[in-house]
Amino acid sequence: MKKPKWVVEKEQARKTTASETVWLFGLHAVRDALLNPNREKLRLLVTRNAQDKLADAIAEAGIEPEMQDTRKFAAPLDPSSVHQGAALEVKPLHWGSLSDVCIGAETPRVILLDRVTDPHNVGAILRSAEVLGASAVIGTRHHSAPETGALAKTASGALERQPYLRMRNLADTIVELKNMGYLVLGLDGEAERTVEAALEGRKDQPVALVLGAEGPGLRQKTRETVDELVKIDSAGAFGSLNVSNAAAISLYASLPRSVGPD
Repeated sequence: MKKPKWVVEKEQARKTTASETVWLFGLHAVRDALLNPNREKLRLLVTRNAQDKLADAIAEAGIEPEMQDTRKFAAPLDPSSVHQGAALEVKPLHWGSLSDVCIGAETPRVILLDRVTDPHNVGAILRSAEVLGASAVIGTRHHSAPETGALAKTASGALERQPYLRMRNLADTIVELKNMGYLVLGLDGEAERTVEAALEGRKDQPVALVLGAEGPGLRQKTRETVDELVKIDSAGAFGSLNVSNAAAISLYASLPRSVGPD
């Protein structure tokens, strides 16, 4: 009996995912991946200088490096990539299900990204999310930045520690978070209330912040699914913030108390 088309497509997608690898590059990104016991490491290409700088991490990972000439670095990277003499082929990380990462924190915070495709923006968001204690950053399987070397380099190690999930459908994910008790707020410059005003007296409950791509912003379906549209208060009509800056500011504004030393 012939398999239905959707079954064949699902099996093909599973095989593609299983064979997927990522090339990380740059001393910081490679070091953090080497030290991550949850990261499956396949090949390490280094120059002599990079090997010396990564010696402790290489020894801990127990991987045999392949030595490279500085002028003939063989990793399949974009020529503009600043690899600093180190590239590591790895399998993508698997963080588990939505509930695995979004339930359990005392005052959970989650960032959702609606069609944010620039790996540099997503990397910067992961870095801010780690610093400010977010439980997860969530994108979509399509129309969002996948794990790449550029994303990892911008994240400056956060990709190895900050859960980054890519879900099939953002609206369904928002509904699922609501069912977990999250208040879901969508960032929109034209909204009536600020993040702080919407959360007055409610900062002790789980909060998810949804940010859209610069320019088009949130999709209509996303706008209809969130609990409320909110904005970041500004000093005047100076245009819009970069999405990574908006994510950091709104996340900080949502926290129950200030982050930092007493």
